[in-house]
Amino acid sequence: MAPDREADTKPAAILVWDAPTRLFHWSLVALVFVSWLSADQGYMTVHLLSGLTLLALLLFRLAWGFFGSTTARFGDFLHAPPRVLRYLRGRGQRLHAGHNPAGGAMVMVLIAVLLAQAVTGLFATDSLHFTGPLALLVSEDASLRLTTLHGTIFNLILLLVWLHVVAVGFYLLVKGDNLIRPMVTGRKPASHVPDGLRLVFTHPVIAVLLLAVSIALVTALFFWGTT
Repeated sequence: MAPDREADTKPAAILVWDAPTRLFHWSLVALVFVSWLSADQGYMTVHLLSGLTLLALLLFRLAWGFFGSTTARFGDFLHAPPRVLRYLRGRGQRLHAGHNPAGGAMVMVLIAVLLAQAVTGLFATDSLHFTGPLALLVSEDASLRLTTLHGTIFNLILLLVWLHVVAVGFYLLVKGDNLIRPMVTGRKPASHVPDGLRLVFTHPVIAVLLLAVSIALVTALFFWGTT
């Protein structure tokens, strides 16, 4: 019998995550940790820089969700709530190159909550050692309310991070699907990717330009509030 050349040439793993998406993911993890640690230890200058960097990255991710590679685009992983619920109930299960419906929903919730955290931080104040760059643009009472909200949102972030870790652990230990390795290497086993997959990868230069614009916007916002 002749060998199956198609099977022999099929790659064991397929690139699904581009470098900008992976760098965003791990940078976000680092920045959330730095933001928590700096606030806990009272290093508010570091906390401010971390928060501004986080805001710039989130703005970049929003833009990358429209102009990035296939699996990074919102249109690829955002689904209507009924479909997400069907997936969570074990219905409509199929292979996904990027985020599955539940994972996509979690991504958007995390982005929204982190964005709210970064924005409220701009207006926050402790009336003693720290004043956010936009705090003087609102009343003292409003600033204090936003400061309280800033702390409350952080507790929500901790809950979401815990849910994310539990979900990743469930997929690894129960379903045998390692979600961490692809976010490091960018590649998924071919058996976990739909057949006939056609992904489009946006050139990294576009990512650099979008990041530069995001940084410029946050920098302008900072100087506008402090001048």
